Amino acid sequence: MGDDLAARVAAAMWAGDAASAGLGMRLLAVGTGTARLEMTVRDDMVNGHGIAHGGFVFTLADSAFAFACNSRNQVTVAQACDIVFVAAARRGDVLVAEARERTVFGRNAIYDVTVCRGDEVVAEFRGRSRQLPGTVIQEEDS
Repeated sequence: MGDDLAARVAAAMWAGDAASAGLGMRLLAVGTGTARLEMTVRDDMVNGHGIAHGGFVFTLADSAFAFACNSRNQVTVAQACDIVFVAAARRGDVLVAEARERTVFGRNAIYDVTVCRGDEVVAEFRGRSRQLPGTVIQEEDS
């Protein structure tokens, strides 16, 4: 039931997520407290050094974080995030961001997101979330 709910929440969020879709992201998987997204580095995502602009790598990780932390159908937003860039991504690279819940305490939680190119880690992201009142979708009575 949890993964079914996560999938329904993700579908509703994706329908309104023009930013992630506009960057060419693809939602690969979602589960309770987890999400995996993919993005190909395009020509317009490369900076003056010829590598992927860090803001785009951050945005991919942040999107995976968002789908993971909203997976229980509780409106949840980022409270703080940080990222460590481990390796440069380049034009044409397919990046995969995998988010996983680390701990939940009260209305707060911590998530780690690893961004990879194949087996190589490109970035490590940590997000701290805060639950707000409300749900993403209406739950049917069951």
